[in-house]
Amino acid sequence: MTDDLPLSPQEQDDALAAEYVLGVLDLAERSRAEARLKQDAAFAATVAAWEQRLAGLNDEFAPVPAPNLLPQIEARLFPVAAKVPRRSFFGWFAGAAVAAALAIGALYLVPRVPAPEFVATLQAPDQPLVIAASYAAGEITVTRAGGPAAEAGRVYELWLIEGDSAPVSLGLIEGDVVTRPVARIPEGAVLAISLEPAGGSPTGAPTGPVLVTGVVEGA
Repeated sequence: MTDDLPLSPQEQDDALAAEYVLGVLDLAERSRAEARLKQDAAFAATVAAWEQRLAGLNDEFAPVPAPNLLPQIEARLFPVAAKVPRRSFFGWFAGAAVAAALAIGALYLVPRVPAPEFVATLQAPDQPLVIAASYAAGEITVTRAGGPAAEAGRVYELWLIEGDSAPVSLGLIEGDVVTRPVARIPEGAVLAISLEPAGGSPTGAPTGPVLVTGVVEGA
């Protein structure tokens, strides 16, 4: 039996993104992954693609309301003695100020990762090309998550299709990760990748084969 081949950097990122979405990373690994999400658009797009793939796992679970832990926290921070003297206004204000400071500190200590508004995975049967797309804050980030780059003299071009409207070009995909400003991308629209001559479609519409498509869904 031969040893397994080592994973490529792209495969390692894909595995890390899947483990992050599944919640199987330990605290140190998850903290490093969350820090990377803020700085690495390609990794964030890969995580978004895995969230979309695994979203169906939550369908059988009913939402559970978060427990109200504030009374227990206040009881531990400000225990009530058997005989409580009447507190002055200054004492009450000081206690309220401490509670407010603790609450504000908690907001800064808890890491927040901005989530994309919409995501889409562009793929097709028997087609190695896989494109992960995410849209947030007026920008679309497109990551080639699988498959080869365009052949010499050709280029991938990204299209937005809303209903029966004509396709609108969102630009060329000339690298592994591309981010472009886009005014709006409605949920339910279709994103598509066509193979065009160098420089893009000369007609303003797809002229080469449409390789992969995906429907835009809320994140």
